[in-house]
Amino acid sequence: MIVVVGLEFEARIAAGFEAQIICSGDGRNLATKLSRAIKEDCRGLVSFGVAGGLAPQLKPGDCVVGSAVLSESGRVEMDRHWTQALLQTIPGAICGTLAGVSAPVADPRAKRALHVRTGAVAVDMESHIVAQVAEARGLPVAAIRVITDPSVRTLPPAAFAALRPNGTTDIAAMIRFLIRRPNQLPALLRTALDARVARASLLRGRELLGPSVGLPQLQNA
Repeated sequence: MIVVVGLEFEARIAAGFEAQIICSGDGRNLATKLSRAIKEDCRGLVSFGVAGGLAPQLKPGDCVVGSAVLSESGRVEMDRHWTQALLQTIPGAICGTLAGVSAPVADPRAKRALHVRTGAVAVDMESHIVAQVAEARGLPVAAIRVITDPSVRTLPPAAFAALRPNGTTDIAAMIRFLIRRPNQLPALLRTALDARVARASLLRGRELLGPSVGLPQLQNA
């Protein structure tokens, strides 16, 4: 199995799965990297990590199990049996469509517009690529995403300034940004608190799913 994440802290949490972990970072080479990693014995692909909230009722820490992912390239359905197993395993998880994008959706107005246009409940930058590769290779695919920034919250530019292309955090860059724009500090602290809640929820989900990430075939093997 291959688990795809976008950020370093997600990779550390996903390390508890019996799977190969791919950290996509900015996602530009994810499809190629993922295709090269797939071997004949691969049992499935998983998109795992945090997401931005689009549905107004979702709050930080809420878990979304993707039913499908919609992007400019089209719609891909997630594996139905795997999705149902995940929903039965994670208490309170909701099932809904994910929106796949190539750049962060940071503004509440943009989030609201994307929700209205697509019906998606959450947005991330990896799930659509994972789903497309899985569909092309005939592999089951699932998506487990925890809300970090709700639809009403604006992601501050300082948060993006600290992210390296490989998914790690550049603290020095963040400090330099805040020195130039100290008014960003309150929003950044709010974002950090939301991320802490999401991280704890993601860890609980990993523990509930066990090493097989809830894939029914592995559980019954």
